[in-house]
Amino acid sequence: MAHYQVLPPPPPSPFQRILSPFSRFAATESAGGIVLIACALIAMAWANSPWAESYHHLWKTELSVRWGNQALTYSLHHWINDGLMAVFFFLVGLEIKREFLVGELASARRAALPIAAALGGMVVPALIYTAVNLGGVGQRGWGIPMATDIAFALGVLALLGPRTPLALKVFLAALAIVDDLGAVLVIALFYTADIAWGALGVGALILGALALANRMGVRSPLMYVGLGLGLWVAFLLSGVHATVAGVLLAMTIPARTRIDTSEFLDGGRRLLDHFDVAGEEGPSVLTNKGQQAAIQEMENLCEGAQAPLQRIEHELHYWVAFGIIPLFALSNAGVHLGGNLASAFAHPVTLGVTLGLVIGKPIGITLFAWLAVKSRMAVLPDGIGWRAIGGVAMLGGIGFTMSLFISALAFPDHPELDERAKIGIFAASVVAGLLGWLALRNLKHGPGAVVEG
Repeated sequence: MAHYQVLPPPPPSPFQRILSPFSRFAATESAGGIVLIACALIAMAWANSPWAESYHHLWKTELSVRWGNQALTYSLHHWINDGLMAVFFFLVGLEIKREFLVGELASARRAALPIAAALGGMVVPALIYTAVNLGGVGQRGWGIPMATDIAFALGVLALLGPRTPLALKVFLAALAIVDDLGAVLVIALFYTADIAWGALGVGALILGALALANRMGVRSPLMYVGLGLGLWVAFLLSGVHATVAGVLLAMTIPARTRIDTSEFLDGGRRLLDHFDVAGEEGPSVLTNKGQQAAIQEMENLCEGAQAPLQRIEHELHYWVAFGIIPLFALSNAGVHLGGNLASAFAHPVTLGVTLGLVIGKPIGITLFAWLAVKSRMAVLPDGIGWRAIGGVAMLGGIGFTMSLFISALAFPDHPELDERAKIGIFAASVVAGLLGWLALRNLKHGPGAVVEG
């Protein structure tokens, strides 16, 4: 049997040493949330500065994509919200699929608690908002306080450091993923314009082709990207919001590996032996054809041991966290705060959003989780007590990205109501994050430490 010596990694290059602090920052759970906050603050400062007109003018700039005699012409703001955000929802769809296949939602008993908590966190805020706006022009915005921003919520939890039990992070992530699924369903069912059935039929055919490709074992990303673009265009023209296409596309991405663990181990050992023997041809890997062939086969072997879903999710994460979502915040968070803020918070839309997120979310999440445990449908994770659940429920009130997105869909013809909703979203997200941090900061990590809270 061959014995392999584990060699130390090569020393970093000067360029890598320069980039290492930024790499470490990007790897933290809170990094995406920090960038998101920075872009939101820039947008608000810009929209309330002497250059406010340039802010609004920029996002109204029209861009066209043409092929032959056909063209899609939309404002920059529309391209971001309906185009780039489809990529965000594609990533959300991948996370949902992974969780239901192998994650916290893979078994009915483990999934019961976050599903019940997420359901309560959607129903109660929607009811509070509706009660405040019943019969008014803002009633259509009932879906705004239903959402939880998973990046922000996990970011606040990450700021608490090692004192936060891992089980609590897993619970929050599972809750937020179910919450995202609920938001997608709300968008598809209740915030959809008049449907063009012809375009929707084309979308259904493309979706069928994607499912068939998965069934036949097609793993080429180009196939799914090409058909996915067609699916997005079909949904864009159908009246169903185009971001729903991102989630549906994610459901068709293969989640199976081409080879199993034993095949990977056997193939890896064989290729390492081949690489070792080929070293007799010369010391330079650059000119050693045998070693080059072994490396290429090893790359193919590694690709076969990874599911396309896992690989795509990993590669998209940084583009979404540090590109798409910050750009979305920059283009959507520019709220003009002129006038009396006290009167703004007295507006039913602002008040409904604020109460829904700050009060409705914690009550709904905690109440439905308690009912699920008392009815024996679910059990609390080991080492997690109701104080910890209550703290996470407060973090659920950080709506931000998803709430901003639903607000734009709820009030497309009423920009003044959209701005009122945004004020409530910002205020509620800050208050919810602070309350959640205060509730969880004194938790002690370890068995039983949280239960007594």
